[in-house]
Amino acid sequence: MEELRSTENRIAFARQSFNDAVTLYNTKREVFPSNLVASTFNFSEAQLLEESSPEVKEVPRISF
Repeated sequence: MEELRSTENRIAFARQSFNDAVTLYNTKREVFPSNLVASTFNFSEAQLLEESSPEVKEVPRISF
């Protein structure tokens, strides 16, 4: 059980870290003078990592 909890925590931390990086990228892309470079080279907006499907949100059942 502890191993599962640890794995879930690492996944949550990685997801949060990715979303923080995406948010920083999107903010930098819109702020002067970075927006001039971003528009010149067609940098597109990055999407946040979200749990969209019900299967992903459902807690898996594990029997020992």
